[in-house]
Amino acid sequence: MHSANHWGGSFEIYSGAESTTDDEKSRNIALQPQHHHLDETQQSWLLYPQDTKKKKYVDLGCVSCSHKAAWKWTLCAFVFQLLLIAPPTILAKTLPQHESKSPPAYNYTLALQKALLFFNAQKSGKLPKNNGIPWRGDSGLQDGNGTGFSKQGLAGGYYDAGGNAKFHFPMAFAMTMLSWSVIEYRQKYEAIGEYQHTRDLIRWGTDYLLLTFNSSASKIDRIYCQVGGSLIGSRVPDDHYCWQRPEDMDYPRPVQVVNSGPDLAGEMAAALAAASIVFRDNKAYSEKLVRGAAKLYAFARDFARRRAYSSGNDYIATFYNSSGYYDEYIWGATWLYYATGNISYLELATQPGFAKHSKALLRFSYLSVLSWDNKLPAAMLLLTRSRLFLTPGYPYEEMLRVYHEKTELNMCSYLQQFNEFNWTKGGMIKLNKGRPQPLQFVANTAFLASLYVDYLNATGVPGLFCGPQFISLDLLRSFATSQINYILGDNPMKMSYVVGYGTKFPRHVHHRGASTPTDKTRYSCTGGWKWRDSFKPNPHNITGAMVGGPDGFDQFRDVRTNYNFTEPTLAGNAGLVAALASLTSSGGIGIDKNSIFAALPPL
Repeated sequence: MHSANHWGGSFEIYSGAESTTDDEKSRNIALQPQHHHLDETQQSWLLYPQDTKKKKYVDLGCVSCSHKAAWKWTLCAFVFQLLLIAPPTILAKTLPQHESKSPPAYNYTLALQKALLFFNAQKSGKLPKNNGIPWRGDSGLQDGNGTGFSKQGLAGGYYDAGGNAKFHFPMAFAMTMLSWSVIEYRQKYEAIGEYQHTRDLIRWGTDYLLLTFNSSASKIDRIYCQVGGSLIGSRVPDDHYCWQRPEDMDYPRPVQVVNSGPDLAGEMAAALAAASIVFRDNKAYSEKLVRGAAKLYAFARDFARRRAYSSGNDYIATFYNSSGYYDEYIWGATWLYYATGNISYLELATQPGFAKHSKALLRFSYLSVLSWDNKLPAAMLLLTRSRLFLTPGYPYEEMLRVYHEKTELNMCSYLQQFNEFNWTKGGMIKLNKGRPQPLQFVANTAFLASLYVDYLNATGVPGLFCGPQFISLDLLRSFATSQINYILGDNPMKMSYVVGYGTKFPRHVHHRGASTPTDKTRYSCTGGWKWRDSFKPNPHNITGAMVGGPDGFDQFRDVRTNYNFTEPTLAGNAGLVAALASLTSSGGIGIDKNSIFAALPPL
């Protein structure tokens, strides 16, 4: 029924099954029933009159005997079989039956509600009264004093992981992902009562990002990119050497500033532009976000500033080193196009030079993995959305078609049958080549696959072709659900890697605030080590946190000091939230097809 790719173009992934060879065809022919006419001699053998007076014998295989003896043999055989078969049959009928258990059903709505709470626990600054995390309080109120562009300095935002540093590059990515999920699945967030909560979380992040550059200037010349942090091997009080609750920090928190950084500025532009669509009902704030995004993107495109934001800075490169910035050029321009309707941003997003320099069209498996560092698969999917629903035509069609084809290749590569990535025996795709903290990549990829299914469903396309093989949308969705189910407990450890979901989840999460009791005692920098090294469970469950995850053999160690297993991250949880929003059936199935295009003029 579907003999070719619906959208045209060639695909380079093929299944291992080959077409039937000539030898196989010959064997198949040889197995067909053959019909021959009997000659006269053969007929005479069959029609030869038999001697009716002969004693009749029955052939029992190894012996021949008379009918009388045959009856005796048959009776004996029946009794023997009765004695052999009856006892186990009766035993099987009388013993209690144990039906095989069906796989557990995972409550994506509940998991989504919990995953959002992680962001409440990561807030820095003056907390709202309804923050909902009783063991968290105000913190980081002196961040960026004297260095910011407002009286507030750099108070606010989110702590990145289990430490007390604020990394603006992954923080911006997390806000982009949250905004994207709200734009696509607003009706689901509304149905489960989390729409306003999620908007509040996004605004907490975007308000902070607006503090990191001079948003009131016509042109910006620097961006604050990090607060706090550490140097490897440091033995002085800082965010990694000390084990203190954010509320108790009393050590210096240096601020990192950059005068170049197209990667950082491009991601921040994407975050503000995407959020401006979420807040379109608040015209003043939405326009403020758009203006900030445009200034950031202009900074990113400034030829004199084209150097990775992490280049030469050990405070940054050790933790969130950027591998390039052309993916952020495409990503940021695409979001600005949707936010403003300005066709010049679509021209930039579809510029062949961006594809070349970002290596977007090369067949390297790591390029198909979405992360805080690599936006290519998400940017190409977002542009494919435009082709699917708007068909912009010339001169954008050619690059949009190429990005669409690459998006489908990415989707094919996620399926186990094509052997693009290794998998654990327990069913987790190894998107980061077996390195630690795999779940953030798994969650991001599950979101992309599930979202693409919704895109195709909305256009009435029943599937895609991976080489000559047709892949149904159900198969691609099953990939997404299998990976999220793995995270929620369908794994060899039978453990949920989301804290507070299910009954078995990590209790020794690598997190300073969660592991230190709120006993009205202020623990010093090294005094808090007793809680870091304790074998006791954390006094506070950091509900909704998705930890780093198991190793390449599906094994997990719930040990606080082993951050590769037990540390959550802001970017990782954002991908989890997006994936869960796409998979939950609360509020209906499918995307909001048109809201993202509201600012676009007729083509």
